[in-house]
Amino acid sequence: MIAPLSIPSPDWDGFEIPTPWGTVISIRAYALCILLGIILATIITSRRLTKRGAEPGVVLDIVLWAVPLGIIGARLYHVLTHPADYFYPGANVWNPFEPGAIWNIWEGGNAIYGSLIGGAVGVIIGCRFTGLRFWSFADALAPGLLVAQATGRLGNWFNHELFGSPTDLPWGLQIESTNPAFPAGLPDGTLFHPTFLYEIVWNLLGVAVILFLERRFNLRWGKAFGVYLIWYGIGRSFLESIRVDPSELFLGIRSNVWASYAAVVIGIVIIIVQSRRHTGIEPSVYVPGREWTPSDAEVDSDETESESDSLDDGVEGKNESGETAATSTSRTTSA
Repeated sequence: MIAPLSIPSPDWDGFEIPTPWGTVISIRAYALCILLGIILATIITSRRLTKRGAEPGVVLDIVLWAVPLGIIGARLYHVLTHPADYFYPGANVWNPFEPGAIWNIWEGGNAIYGSLIGGAVGVIIGCRFTGLRFWSFADALAPGLLVAQATGRLGNWFNHELFGSPTDLPWGLQIESTNPAFPAGLPDGTLFHPTFLYEIVWNLLGVAVILFLERRFNLRWGKAFGVYLIWYGIGRSFLESIRVDPSELFLGIRSNVWASYAAVVIGIVIIIVQSRRHTGIEPSVYVPGREWTPSDAEVDSDETESESDSLDDGVEGKNESGETAATSTSRTTSA
């Protein structure tokens, strides 16, 4: 018997667009969720960077590098940590028109940790072109990144994938027994932990935590991003441990659990090291000599913006006197 509050898996997973050549273009819900997440993260990051003195729209110059490399990194990481899913006798992993090809990212199988690695490379490249400080961009990105991950997790729901172990909880997830990922030996109607929903809630709570800590402390120089790594790593390490999808093991522990532990450690190291290296206020989101100077009209427009923006880090008022002393007449030196 299905629990009345259980979560059904959606029947819809995308749509098709016919072409003049008699073929169709498949638009998957999974891909739409990822795209929406990228858009939301871009908007949030752009707004936060602009509030800190960056040129409006400069985030797009970095996104053009970070998103493609992030997608490549996400796919490569997944394939390398799940080789048995792709490399087996008779597999045709190189043909993008065949199911299961390593290029078919729309079928699922994109790892956030690989995305972080590839995306970080893209951000480094983009920051060198734009003159932005890498850690300033990372701090501005942190809340938006969690929003993007929360949005992207909906794609797993549409794909009927990456669910947790069986549960008797009333909000269990319904998975059809014909699903290839359905564990063998379990009866039809078994409910599973909706790990996609757990991670959505955890990530959105993480946004609130980062914004709260930014209002209480001066989380600059990469420290907000360090909090992101710690928060996400803790949550992911637990959620990964209750998932039932196959995974490579090391010392009996899933590879992504180890990656989550590493994320927590890296986040702690970033906060400690950056706190010791930079004890003062971050003078600018730009490296010295690369500052952007807004026109008078843009300055006037910026001054009329509400300071109560919920996505603003909230430390401007707290550090206003210190920033005024550390900056020039241009608002580009406010961080």
